[in-house]
Amino acid sequence: MKVQYDKLGAGQNATVAVMSYSGYDIEDAIVMNKSSLDRGFGRCIVMKKKATKMERFDNNACERVIPPKREGRHAERMQALDDDGIASPGQIIRQDDYLVNKEKPSVAGGLSMPAVIPDSQYRPTPLKHSGLAGETAVVDRAMLFSDKNNNLCINFIIRQTRRPEVGDKFSSRHGQKGVCGTIVQQEDFVFSERGICPDLIMNPHGFPSRMTVGKMIELLGSKAGVSCGRFHYGSAFGEPSGHADKVEAISETLVKHGFSYNGKDLLYSGITGSPLQAYIFMGPIYYQKLKHMVLDKMHARGFGPRVMMTRQPTEGRARNGGINQTSYC
Repeated sequence: MKVQYDKLGAGQNATVAVMSYSGYDIEDAIVMNKSSLDRGFGRCIVMKKKATKMERFDNNACERVIPPKREGRHAERMQALDDDGIASPGQIIRQDDYLVNKEKPSVAGGLSMPAVIPDSQYRPTPLKHSGLAGETAVVDRAMLFSDKNNNLCINFIIRQTRRPEVGDKFSSRHGQKGVCGTIVQQEDFVFSERGICPDLIMNPHGFPSRMTVGKMIELLGSKAGVSCGRFHYGSAFGEPSGHADKVEAISETLVKHGFSYNGKDLLYSGITGSPLQAYIFMGPIYYQKLKHMVLDKMHARGFGPRVMMTRQPTEGRARNGGINQTSYC
């Protein structure tokens, strides 16, 4: 309560059914409801920074920013640029679009250059947006400032709205993290007698080895809290008034509002329409979307650059490499 964490929008309350479904929820993977994603569940905004600097060289020559060409070979890539050659906030950009139309003098070292350098002595070195093909982003902010050496610096904040997809990582507050295994149409999802359809399905095999009893109590407490319209604290320290809700008290609230005392519901199969042979533990749990998204990690290539010395493919996703640096996280 001291840090006001309960007022920080870090995730969303999802209706979770704890059951095995379809085989795509092996281990920690979760199955998600497509209609919930359409309604905005798990949607997030990703902000990335792009920066460049106008270098000044020993012979007093320096890089320059020139106005964009509205016609010709690279005119389509310069559509986001303002008349000053810098992308303006609010512009939609795609892969390889120019953010700064920058040029560098051909002779950057040696003796001092003349006062006026002819245009033929400059070669284009634009700052490009390195996104995926077919993906769009928006220039959120453009900032111009000088560094300690009085060089002009241009920083951009690029904004992108993403919806969850297969491979994106989610976690509950109890550390039960897992990737999205598949996204299923709501018509094929399970539903309760009251017509409630879960937002995601979690595999019950995640509970025994982790012993996250707190997650079970959170499901019960939040189900009771939604029913009676009050906060139920899952913390061992209880509410500010000084008492924690016990499972017995939560069960009484559930029974009072027509639910089973243990939080289980009778669910029907969306595929066959018949009731399932077991009662399913279902209720709201607070889920967070983690920064590990498949769009940032996905990489594949058939042919591409090689290292001059070894003639082997380059290493790493950032350099379009053939050897992928895998992060186990």
